[in-house]
Amino acid sequence: MISYQIKLLYLHLLSSIVYNDMAKVGYIFRANSYDAFDADKEWMQQYGCVQVIEESVEHETLRPLWKQLMANLERGDELVVAKFSNAVRGLRELAAFIELCRIKVVRIISIHDRIDTRGELFPDTTAAKVLEMFGALPEEVAVLRKSSDHIMRLQQNIKAPLATKKAMSKNEREKTIVDMYNNGHSLDDIWAVSGFNSKSSVFRILNKYGVQLNRGRTSGPRKKQKPKGNEAESDNI
Repeated sequence: MISYQIKLLYLHLLSSIVYNDMAKVGYIFRANSYDAFDADKEWMQQYGCVQVIEESVEHETLRPLWKQLMANLERGDELVVAKFSNAVRGLRELAAFIELCRIKVVRIISIHDRIDTRGELFPDTTAAKVLEMFGALPEEVAVLRKSSDHIMRLQQNIKAPLATKKAMSKNEREKTIVDMYNNGHSLDDIWAVSGFNSKSSVFRILNKYGVQLNRGRTSGPRKKQKPKGNEAESDNI
């Protein structure tokens, strides 16, 4: 039964031959274990593909770009894939893909399978090699998807520790206080930006970072007029 289905697939593949020059487009599923991505993309570009569609591994389940591509193929287009096992997920999907291309008269080129439905690019590819590709496809698809799923799970489960929002806000505020003081801003301006309830907290941060205080009546930038009194003088240290 399986042998009969493979023969039907091969016949459909041969019947997809086209002779019109229309749009050329490439498709690559960017599996994490797929090392030939750069070389395949370059091959497609040199062949003349107007676009190389890259499906990310995060979209492996639904593959929205592949579905959109299938819907937008037009009569006489040429579709270049890196390998059938990279583009489809089994013999049933391959059969549907080949049938769609046959109906729409779309030329199919598979780089690594060395298949060209026009029979021009890989004239040395025999029917035996095509049948061998069909037979090996399910296992190749399983290995490719399993590797991608494993790496995705690792990426989701193993994450670098991140500082809490509170801790990050504290560090940013302290850095802002120090930078503003070193750049000559008045203590009133620094206090207003810091969000502290008292100016003593500003001094605490400056002391924490070993900042040399140099704000006196005759040093540092001009400051807003302060109320008279000991407290005002202490604010202008």
